[in-house]
Amino acid sequence: MAGTAAAAKPPRGWPSRRVELGLADSPGGAAQLRRSTHFGFRYQYLAGGVNTGSGWSGWNPDGTFVSRYVHESLAHRITPVFTYYVLRQSLPGKNDGNEQHADLGNLANQGTMRALFQDLELFFRRANESGRTVASHLVPDMWDFPEAAQGADTTTLPAQVSSTGLPELAGLPNNLAGFAQAVVRLRDSLAPHVLLAYNLSVWGTGVDIQYSDPANAQVDALARRSAAFYKSLGASFDLTFAEFSDRDAGFKQKIYGDGGASWWKAADFRRNVRYLGGYSRATGQAIAMWQIPLGNTEMRAENNTRGHFQDNRVQWLLGRGGERHLRQYRAAGVIAYLFGGGADGTTCACDGRHDGITDPPAINGNTRRSLSADDDGGLFKDLARRFYKRHALRI
Repeated sequence: MAGTAAAAKPPRGWPSRRVELGLADSPGGAAQLRRSTHFGFRYQYLAGGVNTGSGWSGWNPDGTFVSRYVHESLAHRITPVFTYYVLRQSLPGKNDGNEQHADLGNLANQGTMRALFQDLELFFRRANESGRTVASHLVPDMWDFPEAAQGADTTTLPAQVSSTGLPELAGLPNNLAGFAQAVVRLRDSLAPHVLLAYNLSVWGTGVDIQYSDPANAQVDALARRSAAFYKSLGASFDLTFAEFSDRDAGFKQKIYGDGGASWWKAADFRRNVRYLGGYSRATGQAIAMWQIPLGNTEMRAENNTRGHFQDNRVQWLLGRGGERHLRQYRAAGVIAYLFGGGADGTTCACDGRHDGITDPPAINGNTRRSLSADDDGGLFKDLARRFYKRHALRI
């Protein structure tokens, strides 16, 4: 897999010099994950809010949920990744059905933000205990709402930062840029071994290039807009996480009734590569693709029922023709791929439905029998093993 170098170098402390795969994985799963193949990463959400009594910091005493997950991951030679998703679920926004309004309202709430920064400090301390590299993906989706509302002016959107009264945040502006700078400041002082990832979604521009099929010139303009928003924060994140979709195309077709609009074609992948490459070159940020749907169109297990929804991202990246596609993404700055569904009922590369090996009648040409009890019919882990067996894609 030789080819063009990535648009951006991996951040300092990145644990590999080759493109790696990862998978969403709950506590206790590292040993089995390691036995399946040499995954570079496993990831876990931290959620529940900061002032609700059900946040991650109480899942085990005093935030040791993170300590345990890190220890288990490193013991099996896997780098742990945490998706820190607590703002949306914090009060008072938790009770607001409008996600954009909830996020922006919580950012502007002094008590909520003071609790959030204290929660973040606990996370950084726990994540840094091992002295080994840990990655953290900060508040996905949140960044895109203010981008959609404010464009690249992050100084006009209120966020309680120095006004929280925390002395470690003194002097920082009380706006979105100040929030980003506060996160970086806390990491720098408390957790030098933790890599911070910013979240990029093209819908923050107000245009979703999958559905609108824009011309190349517009894709380039959208990449510049996304880069300008990131740079306006004045905060140096270590890398960027980006995403295709958090749900299988079959899930959206069956559950949401979108008529198949969420299925990606070759042109959609080309536009995605172009957009990511433009952003990466403009910001100098390497990219990890995150929460990639696990469905496929090969295995009979994938019959568009709960846990068994079809998609084509796994095949595009790891199946026939995948080497060429991975080189294209690498040239756009992508250095890792983390797979996993973002909602209950999406396809899992595990026996999440506890229904064992399933081979229902074929639909849409998916004629292969299951390789294991995994809900995707075992295809992802089989392709992942093949990927690592032949893999030499340097970054």
